Amino acid sequence: METVKIHFLGASGTVTGSKYVIETPELNLMIDCGMFQGLKELREQNWQQLAFEVPNIDVVLLTHGHLDHTGYLPRLVKQGFDGKIIGTAPTLAITEIILKDSAKINEEEAVRANKEGYTKHSPAKPFYTIKDAEITINKMKAVEKDQWHKLSENIRYRFKFNGHIIGATFIELEIYSKMFVFSGDIGRTDDLLLEAPEKPTKADYLFIESTYGNKLHPKESTTQKLVELINKTIYNRGNLIIPSFAVERLQTLMFILWKLYKENKIPNIPIFIDSPMGNNVLSVFERFPDWHKIPRKEFIAMQDRMNIITSYKDTWKTIDDPRPKIVIAGSGMVTGGRVLTYLKQLIDNPTTTILLVGYQAEGTRGRQLLEGAHELKFFGKWHDVKAEVEHIESLSAHADQSGLLDWMLDIENAPTEIFLVHGEPTALDSFRVKIKDTFHWKTTIPKMYEIKELKL
Repeated sequence: METVKIHFLGASGTVTGSKYVIETPELNLMIDCGMFQGLKELREQNWQQLAFEVPNIDVVLLTHGHLDHTGYLPRLVKQGFDGKIIGTAPTLAITEIILKDSAKINEEEAVRANKEGYTKHSPAKPFYTIKDAEITINKMKAVEKDQWHKLSENIRYRFKFNGHIIGATFIELEIYSKMFVFSGDIGRTDDLLLEAPEKPTKADYLFIESTYGNKLHPKESTTQKLVELINKTIYNRGNLIIPSFAVERLQTLMFILWKLYKENKIPNIPIFIDSPMGNNVLSVFERFPDWHKIPRKEFIAMQDRMNIITSYKDTWKTIDDPRPKIVIAGSGMVTGGRVLTYLKQLIDNPTTTILLVGYQAEGTRGRQLLEGAHELKFFGKWHDVKAEVEHIESLSAHADQSGLLDWMLDIENAPTEIFLVHGEPTALDSFRVKIKDTFHWKTTIPKMYEIKELKL
């Protein structure tokens, strides 16, 4: 009998910072290496030394490229990690884009904070630099999905397609003949851009995300809501600002708007795409056509219809453009990025509409807007919110409770234990009860920094 320890180092009791270390007699491996976002007490943990001897970690496996699953990687490397970072080719392409963009934002914000004096630190330092990101990227290794890859005598893994974003997978990890399944983020069966997720058929230990563990996605019509808001924007001669995640959400919005225009459901309103990272992600869709559903011809036509902004100078030209317009800009939870520049100028204007199109984590500006905040703080100052705030929840790239349960249906054995991760407390507990009632499987909600010892 062998002992395996699971270290829950993130996304435990919260929906951010996914990272787990599996300590075995043969090697130590890490599943995802995410950065905490949202609440200040979570973000402050990003600056702490990892609660595990980092040089003893042999390999990192990534489910997908989102910041809350990859954003801590440069810090891990600075703390002494010297192994390989492994994922599918599109996942590593997305990770490279996100790490470089995040590093650039970190450097710029540190400079701005020091210049304008809105920092308690003297001086403010970036969380990591572009150089740190580049050193990390050099440790990445792409492998094929659907194939078993051996790590040691008794440990092997494979990546399985999981929807959600381009390149995303769940991980099957076989340790001493026991199957550990890490869901990563599970996509939706009706995704516009991606095929339906595949499903696991065996799991002795299942680690499953619970973002929408207590919710069903509304049956609202995304296209109808967009048409209404666009017509209203034109009538008011205002601006429709859509903070967007650069990966998958941005491309989905572009595809929907292009189809609405092509089908004459919206007029020829200017549409500006202002997300340097999102622009880079478009190139990933071009490089990996087998990973998504958009035909190349349509993909090119979609981009030709949009005004894709490449310079900060053009950001200001867009702000000064008096025409009614749609602006899609990062970031999706209004935590940083170009969207803050637009909001600084336009959030106090009643003809502005801010449309939130994804999950808004606790402690983010997006959540504050969603909950009716009358003012918002960014760039060290408070800004009155006079813009209207709208929300389309049905565009989420995460499976809802029904989708999560459906994803588990093909598991043929009764897992020894299920661990619910990547969810806020209410979602986690609701999902725990639902699994118990549906499958009668042992289900646990691990706490942050808990260590679970398993006898295999």
